[in-house]
Amino acid sequence: MHHTVAQHHAPNVTPPSVESHNYEPDESEVWRSHNSLKQSRDRGQWWTSGKQRSMKRWVLTLCIGIIQGLVAYVCNMATRKLSAIKYDHVNEILQEERAGDAWSGKSYFVFLFYQTFFVTLATGMAWLEPMAIGSGIPEVKCFLNGIALPRIVRLKTLFCKVLGVTFSVAAGLPVGKEGPMVHSGAVVAAGISQGKSSLFGYDTSFSKQEEFRNDREKRDFVACGAAAGVCSAFSAPIGGVLFALEEGASYWSTKLTWRVFFCSMMTLLTLYTVKNLDSWWGQASTEKLFSFGEFNKITNGTVNFSIWELFLFIIIGCLGGLIGACFNATNEQITIWRMANVNHSKSRRFLEVLAVSFLVTTFSYLTPLIWGRCTQLPQDIEDWSDQEKDLVAALVPFHCKAGEEYNEVASLMFTEADMAIKQLFHFREAGEDDVSTFSSAALFLFFLPYISLATIVYGIAVPSGLFVPSLLSGAAFGRLCGHLLHKLDHTQGTFADSGSYALMGAAACLGGMARMTISLTVILLEATGDMQYVLPLMLTLMAARFTGNVFNEGLYDIHIHLKRIPWLDQDVPEIAEHHEILAGQVMSSDVKCVTPVERVGVVHDLLSSCEHGCYPIVDERGVLFGTISRSVLCTLLKEKAFSKPSETGENFGPRRVSPLISWAKIESVYPRYPTVHDAQLNPEDRSCLVDLRPYANTAAYSINETASIQRTYRLFRTLGLRHLCVTNHNNQLVGVITRKDLLPEAMLESLIRVRGNPGAGHVDISNGGAGRRDDALDTRNGMESHQL
Repeated sequence: MHHTVAQHHAPNVTPPSVESHNYEPDESEVWRSHNSLKQSRDRGQWWTSGKQRSMKRWVLTLCIGIIQGLVAYVCNMATRKLSAIKYDHVNEILQEERAGDAWSGKSYFVFLFYQTFFVTLATGMAWLEPMAIGSGIPEVKCFLNGIALPRIVRLKTLFCKVLGVTFSVAAGLPVGKEGPMVHSGAVVAAGISQGKSSLFGYDTSFSKQEEFRNDREKRDFVACGAAAGVCSAFSAPIGGVLFALEEGASYWSTKLTWRVFFCSMMTLLTLYTVKNLDSWWGQASTEKLFSFGEFNKITNGTVNFSIWELFLFIIIGCLGGLIGACFNATNEQITIWRMANVNHSKSRRFLEVLAVSFLVTTFSYLTPLIWGRCTQLPQDIEDWSDQEKDLVAALVPFHCKAGEEYNEVASLMFTEADMAIKQLFHFREAGEDDVSTFSSAALFLFFLPYISLATIVYGIAVPSGLFVPSLLSGAAFGRLCGHLLHKLDHTQGTFADSGSYALMGAAACLGGMARMTISLTVILLEATGDMQYVLPLMLTLMAARFTGNVFNEGLYDIHIHLKRIPWLDQDVPEIAEHHEILAGQVMSSDVKCVTPVERVGVVHDLLSSCEHGCYPIVDERGVLFGTISRSVLCTLLKEKAFSKPSETGENFGPRRVSPLISWAKIESVYPRYPTVHDAQLNPEDRSCLVDLRPYANTAAYSINETASIQRTYRLFRTLGLRHLCVTNHNNQLVGVITRKDLLPEAMLESLIRVRGNPGAGHVDISNGGAGRRDDALDTRNGMESHQL
């Protein structure tokens, strides 16, 4: 079979007990009655419920953008403040050591104390909420793919995520806060759209948020929040929209595009306003937003590179794809070991974080010592721009003489990542013998340990992002390439400046790890503010993506598969393209079903014996009548919405009994529906009859068992289904397909089973598949293995 089926060899971990979102409403009689009542109230009214719903949706989107902008601002300011306190104190002690006023090594232990203290707080947040670990982008992608991961959008997760990543970055780990901002935006969006919080016990009531308390609306709001998170991290509103479209949402619409655009716009407006309060009615400064700095053109009216250098950028993109593939493969193996030996114990995860922090601290301190050379600060800088003068002032002296010399490696390793990126992008490359630059040896000495540490750090029990370490290591790699080219040319001006090569290297490494193209191009363009790099970035990122895909997937997808989350990719699995597979071959034929009128005891035993999220309803001939969700059945039992046989007879017949429970009553507790344990039944109740017809989804999606797996996959994923009923030509139910049935591994197992037993999985046309119907529709025998 194709190699992609067994691409990831995860340890023997138990697949997470997750369910799928239900994006399509159950079109039952109670649902239609509820909608008819609202429509009757709107007759003759100008301010209809539809207009009110639209206004609420835009107001909530506005609030999401504002709040996420404030969250990002506070996180950014706190991170910079804590980092400044740490580095200022340690640099002060370093100068005292140089002057002989402090014992040698004191700065290391002070540095170690700060690092350990901050990382302990960071992993403490992960201890309180394990869902705060990592960047959160894989989890948000799974949420938008239709997987209901527990606690992923809880308010507690937001607090632990933001506080944790603040301390992680302040601890000097090779991590960034940009990835977690996507997760925080998703949590903000989910919380605001639902109007309630279990953490604070607050609820605006179902009547006020009725239109948005469902999986479909929550999904769209989370997509807006993810875009706002990218915008708040990079000040890139268009990049945020494209990120939500390319990497986030699996389901998209034109209306959603406008809402995501509006949310990103409000996030940027919030950042723009808060950071320019000192000039409220005057000229605002865009330099206070996130930026990679201004790339100065070599000559007026021309770009910084030659046309033939585009081929060099493509080569850098290919090399970045190789680096990213090596990074992903190494991190995958580390993660597999971590899942088998560390992740099952909180205490082990805590000790691992301390050990990794000690390793990072030691390397960060020893690498500048190993370099040991002091470089003279550039003196003749009158013609330099203010940006370049500020970068010179930010160079780290370490053990060198402050104000006159600096340590090249310490200026990259012993400072904030954002400042190090700007140093690599804009620190002037003046000539082969000019000391006012980073030498090739210094760049290599920084690049190799930093990217190695980033490979180890991503996945430990702290909130962490991948963007900044990828950009920083890639910028060092790109500048190293530019520096070597300048040496070959003897600084005759044949090649572009090293800053341009640093930008291409940053894009190549990040694209090689995350495999992003469109959104990353726009994010980098908005961060640089220079349109001359449109084509180079596009070529570099495409080359990095194509090269990396030859060896493995993006890092986010790898971690999704390692956790054994049932992720449905956009494309049909390749095994389905290489082999003829039918829907009847991958479906689960042992289905638990109920009849339109069922005994309470049968329903209660059915709910107690299995955890299925939905049950098909069939008549006495096995014809599909509809489906009914587990939440509705549990609600009916809890509210005792049934009748005694003596009152109605053994069968209701064609007569419909008035719904005993309204649709609003059933859905008002979303998403925490009653469970079967909440139903308190006595022996007399078990003999009663419950009429399921008013609550049945009579418009359930179904597909014929002879349909190809390609059509089945596209129907399931495009509509965002939770389950898909499989029928024969007589509309008799023969099986059910869930998300797990459409995974490559499940298709492989089905194909092997069919080839091993040629009669299995084939449709019996002569009797319409009725030969399997008796076992498939038995409400008391057989157990479906899927819970989705």
